[in-house]
Amino acid sequence: MVFYETLSTINAKEISKMLDIKLSKSSEEELFPPQEFFNEQWKLYQKILDNNYMGHREIYSTLRELLLGHFQQPFKMLDLGCGDASFTSQALLNSTITSYQGIDLSIPALEIAKDNMAKIQCDTTFTQGNISQFVPELMSSQQNSFDVILSSFVLHHLSLQEKDSIISQLKHLLTSNGVFILIDVVRKEGEDRETYLRCYLDNVQKDWSLITSQEYLMLSNHISSSDFPETQKTFDEISQKYNFTRFDCLYNNPLDATQLLCFYR
Repeated sequence: MVFYETLSTINAKEISKMLDIKLSKSSEEELFPPQEFFNEQWKLYQKILDNNYMGHREIYSTLRELLLGHFQQPFKMLDLGCGDASFTSQALLNSTITSYQGIDLSIPALEIAKDNMAKIQCDTTFTQGNISQFVPELMSSQQNSFDVILSSFVLHHLSLQEKDSIISQLKHLLTSNGVFILIDVVRKEGEDRETYLRCYLDNVQKDWSLITSQEYLMLSNHISSSDFPETQKTFDEISQKYNFTRFDCLYNNPLDATQLLCFYR
């Protein structure tokens, strides 16, 4: 669930050179509209993280345990929708990672991600782009494989058909012992989208005590227009459809609204 927007006051190619960030083919000819980076959306996003309203501390603690326990040997990681990688970099401390590739729509977020990942002793690559275009490009090159593919609070923006397509391609990008880790909001079994939205926003009003009325309106507009969560059962069915060897839920928040799911190659 990303509340900040892309920013550029100059040509995207020029920014990419300054930040050592690769641009996807679809982005090379774009000019991003100028706007304040630390705008209200970014401030709101940071407030949510600082107050742990979405449970990032517990989720990424679980992720860290998984990475340290499952990968004793050197591993390569692809982070789809990496944002500023602040929590991911913490989860990777003292791990055996040797290569990290992050992709995100926001060039300013990638700039921060580059700084956050600097403390991790591994090769890093950052790409500005859309994962729906980037994943097929990786597939077509047939030169990429990863031990870990992470997607955190990103896939819920896609339709079910798009999620299905992305996951089917990710399996082919995983090594034989690889795992796709999905961190995202989910619907309860039998709960339709409208009910999910109403319950989620009710809980925001009740539990996110430092959110102002203006910020709540911003959140409500974003969630209502952009969130299309699936159920855990739907993801389990997708894992079976594409013959993943195992599917696990390692974290489920108290409201059954956020989960960490593992698709083992």
